[in-house]
Amino acid sequence: MAAIISCHYHHSCSSLISSKRIGSKLPTNCFVHLSTQTNNVASVRQFVPRCSSSPSGRGQWQIHQNREEGRSFSLRECAISIALAVGLVTGVPSLDMSTGNAYAASPALPNLSVLISGPPIKDPEALLRYALPINNKAIREVQKPLEDITDSLKVAGLKALDSVERNVRQASRALKQGRNLIVSGLAESKKDHGVELLDKLEAGMDELQQIVEDRNRDAVAGKQKELLNYVGGVEEDMVDGFPYEVPEEYKNMPLLKGRAAVDMKVKVKDNPNLEECVFRIVLDGYNAPVTAGNFVDLVERHFYDGMEIQRADGFVVQTGDPQGPAEGFIDPSTEKTRTIPLEIMVDGEKAPVYGATLEELGLYKAQTKLPFNAFGTMAMARDEFENNSASSQVFWLLKESELTPSNANILDGRYAVFGYVTENEDYLADLKVGDVIESVQVVSGLDNLANPSYKIAG
Repeated sequence: MAAIISCHYHHSCSSLISSKRIGSKLPTNCFVHLSTQTNNVASVRQFVPRCSSSPSGRGQWQIHQNREEGRSFSLRECAISIALAVGLVTGVPSLDMSTGNAYAASPALPNLSVLISGPPIKDPEALLRYALPINNKAIREVQKPLEDITDSLKVAGLKALDSVERNVRQASRALKQGRNLIVSGLAESKKDHGVELLDKLEAGMDELQQIVEDRNRDAVAGKQKELLNYVGGVEEDMVDGFPYEVPEEYKNMPLLKGRAAVDMKVKVKDNPNLEECVFRIVLDGYNAPVTAGNFVDLVERHFYDGMEIQRADGFVVQTGDPQGPAEGFIDPSTEKTRTIPLEIMVDGEKAPVYGATLEELGLYKAQTKLPFNAFGTMAMARDEFENNSASSQVFWLLKESELTPSNANILDGRYAVFGYVTENEDYLADLKVGDVIESVQVVSGLDNLANPSYKIAG
């Protein structure tokens, strides 16, 4: 089997080769630059997120960075990176991330069946829909053909509408045939709202059918988004309360028991085409209640307001390192850094695992419920060797899915994903170090936050 891998100057090899960024608590792309020469400054020790951005002992990225300013990108160096990538799927000797030495492919890497199981879902809103703790086949059979409209629209011109029409008919038929099963899956307290959404969904599909018949291609995507929002709302109405108990040692921390959305407004410097941008971020407390709860609590404390973007290197955008010696949030009630555990939800499980990576648990083939699939995947940074050291530093992955497929990178199962940017995510790539977060505000779901520490006096 041949691995089809492409190199992009901005998003892959060059950022690893030419990065001038000092040590920090951040991840980059899953494929690292490999050198077989022991005296080459581009050799790699570790490739994981860290927290600090100081060049002192707080340095968190364990990467020997190239010290030559402006070092040019070369095909040879990219080819070496490709060779390492191919090693992930062929089993040839790869790189020991802790020493830089070659080693035989580890069982920590997923097997070939995982890698070729199908194209990953890259749409953040689709990932959020599939991450809901529900099991209702009927609504999924409505959801899938509506999502497939995106692929249908990749066909040029009006020919795309023929495929769209098939998608709409399939979704409409699934809704008519499965409506009773969908309604029976709604939580009793949310049933009236769910039925209202189903009525809107049914009417909206008739409207989309008319759009197709009118050959109005430009109107399809907007109506598709509207219908999928109804589907997502119905699916959320199937969740009856919070589905599990958080472990005793974490249950008094701020917990997001459900979903919340925040708007992050960033003032962009030195960009004539973009002065400011508002990023909508959906936080998933069903699969990461401690991690998402910690973030919402900090948002309500205005912790991130006025903070600069601290890393923007083509792989990630990161912030959250406060001024001063602290590497995280100092809780005024304890005068100590508040840390949270590593929290990973495995697909098929009812509750997250805490304090260990999936590799450490021997879950080499496990799929994460919130994967690093989407451009703008949001996760917590932490110390390299301390799983439970995350505090306030967060990052957004600027991900090339073709280079880092789900569960074939070093991030899934090792870092806690807790949300996705769902609006204006493409503009994350335009952010630079020094751009200022003017504000982060919760726009929905604040009532899902339990144990809000920001309400404690003082």
